[in-house]
Amino acid sequence: MRSISSNRRTIAATGKLRIIGGNLRGSKLVVADSEGLRPTPDRVRETLFNWLAPYIAGARCLDLYAGTGVLGIEALSRGAAQVDFIERDARLAQALRENLARLHQESGHVRSTDALTVLRESPTQPCDLVFLDPPFASNLWDESARLLEANAWLAPAALVYVETPRGQALHLPSAWQLHREGHASAVRYALYRRSDKLAA
Repeated sequence: MRSISSNRRTIAATGKLRIIGGNLRGSKLVVADSEGLRPTPDRVRETLFNWLAPYIAGARCLDLYAGTGVLGIEALSRGAAQVDFIERDARLAQALRENLARLHQESGHVRSTDALTVLRESPTQPCDLVFLDPPFASNLWDESARLLEANAWLAPAALVYVETPRGQALHLPSAWQLHREGHASAVRYALYRRSDKLAA
């Protein structure tokens, strides 16, 4: 779930999001009352994690622009080894910490800071899976992707999930090859696989 400036809605803290698979299946997430949060629909999450099923166990993940962190928590539920959540909004970051604690997910770590600032650092270890779903009005896809590639955030065969408005032009690194894609209403969602052989 990420912030968005169009089609704004307020989701109150009533636990309207649920985990749809894995050992946390059916668990409800308490959602901070925040203007303009955009949920990734259950149907899209189900499709995405069907795509990820062969890869998720033991994966080291990065949930950029995390919002409620529902994608990263789904990954933990399905066996990811670790998820680092980056969320600039302090209230959303605190709600995410509380959800992780309530669900006893000690392998989820939250940083309340700007995602691009984090990506300008060097990671302690490269990631196997990244969720890249910034606020739609921010146009942060290309710069986020460039920094992920330039600063060695990605393992040689890493997967990157990208969610955009339908028709959004992207300029992604040459090493990222489209693996799967789909559409839901005005949203395009796609999974890219990284190949060292194609890296510039």
